Amino acid sequence: MSRIGRKPIPVPAGVEIKLSDTNFATVKGPKGTLEQQLPPMLTFERDGDVINTTRPTESKEHRSQHGLGRTLLDNMVVGVTTGFNKQLEVNGVGYKVAMQGKQLVLNVGYSHQVFVDPPAGLAIAVEGNKITVSGSDKQRVGQLAAEIREKRPPEPYKGKGIKYAGEVIRRKEGKTGGKKK
Repeated sequence: MSRIGRKPIPVPAGVEIKLSDTNFATVKGPKGTLEQQLPPMLTFERDGDVINTTRPTESKEHRSQHGLGRTLLDNMVVGVTTGFNKQLEVNGVGYKVAMQGKQLVLNVGYSHQVFVDPPAGLAIAVEGNKITVSGSDKQRVGQLAAEIREKRPPEPYKGKGIKYAGEVIRRKEGKTGGKKK
């Protein structure tokens, strides 16, 4: 049995979960409302302040969906209670980041400024050379962070660019000088 799928999902106070017959989940909490279609073959049973997930058979498809369905619902519960965030760092001489209203302005070595508008439900904050993307939907937070990183990915020679906080950039050695005789 799936180790992740077996874990019960704790439901904190103030969180309301509705599951339809087709496993369409709606989770309401202090940070908003999330909706998502969960795998239809799974069964979600509420037992007090926890939700347990079960699968009908031991087939490969049901086993693969068991942990996924449990994790999707758990991420929705965590998202509406505490939320998710991703941090990015901007490294490079002359590289700057600023906020202009709700819009992110990147000066990352191009002849023009790059503007990023956060979609509804997500927020961007800037502190020095660090960018923080936050919101209640884990997938959308990660997607926006990836799109910002894509504007100037880190290069391997000097490490200039936008990288995730804690990401290790494998460095390459530059040209070794001198003419060979």
